[in-house]
Amino acid sequence: MAGITKREFTLSDGRDIIYFDDADTALSPERGPDLREPAVRPPTASMRQDVLTGEWITVASARQNRVMLPPAHLDPLAPATADNLSEVPSQYDVAVFENKSPSFGPELTGPDAPAGLEDLDAIGLGRSRMSVGRCEVVCFSPEHTGSLGGMSESRMRTVVEAWADRTAALSALPGVQQVFPFENRGEAIGVTLHHPHGQIYAYPFITPRTAQLIRSVESYGPTLFEDILASEQRSGRVVLAGEHWTAFVPFAARWPLEIHILPHRHVPDLAATTAGERDEFSRLYGEILRGVDALYTTPTPYISAWHQAPVHTHRDDIRLMLQLTSPRREESKLKFLAGSEAAMGAFIADIPPETSAARLREALAGLHPAR
Repeated sequence: MAGITKREFTLSDGRDIIYFDDADTALSPERGPDLREPAVRPPTASMRQDVLTGEWITVASARQNRVMLPPAHLDPLAPATADNLSEVPSQYDVAVFENKSPSFGPELTGPDAPAGLEDLDAIGLGRSRMSVGRCEVVCFSPEHTGSLGGMSESRMRTVVEAWADRTAALSALPGVQQVFPFENRGEAIGVTLHHPHGQIYAYPFITPRTAQLIRSVESYGPTLFEDILASEQRSGRVVLAGEHWTAFVPFAARWPLEIHILPHRHVPDLAATTAGERDEFSRLYGEILRGVDALYTTPTPYISAWHQAPVHTHRDDIRLMLQLTSPRREESKLKFLAGSEAAMGAFIADIPPETSAARLREALAGLHPAR
């Protein structure tokens, strides 16, 4: 794990918490216990099928009780103190724990659990199931504020290792069909905590976006991602590239700011990447995030989403890809999903992808003016 140390513990209510210590950590290997009184976890949420689309919609009412933008002294993701018995009992570098009010899980099996993909794909009125699976929170830093792009290369490497480790662990859970690490950054995106963090969802179904991708692969052929990479590398939309990864603005970008990052060889998910690929990604991704923030005078809101192959299918033709998108189209203007996008799913792009790529390259160049 490139010198990164993993330490596993249990919170007072039985949830797992895993500490990932940086390779150059200054922390002691000791971790304090969770001093909170044990609490009853909410029941596993349910999901209902939209008969018009076949998609499964989770109904997780416990999420209504989650904390909303608390002050620093009540930050639930900060290391615990006597006055703030938070979700993380000890000082840490990177910490991952089970969400207190998850959209999926904590149950992984049950009488109403999904019977399998074949059953989930069927269409019918009034179909509901237990939302089995798991949701985890990934804390990038013990600090109340900050950003992933502003962290050291060592810390970024620890975060990448945590994503890869949890992808492997969650993929092995019964009932899990797809694993999705992501980060929501900024109040404009809808975050409820200032603390720099991301999440990982382990779904009991293949998500609608990936289902559409499967249809595209079946129509185009198994070389889809290889051909996309080759095409984008020949375009004028490459933003940054290394030995193992290429970052580019896609040919048909939907959002004012949209960056895709593809590995140069076929890997289905983060767990399948090598140490060398993770090392380079940590450097490249940090640079991309700093470039995104250099576009404007204030931090840019974004969603950063790891698209991974399903756990049990299409692993030889769906390639790992990170997609970063932002609704920010100018310093003080956001793109909102209006009628065509929200109702019909038919996007109208405000900025030509080539223009967006050129602006990003200029911002990246400004980070190193001496080059």
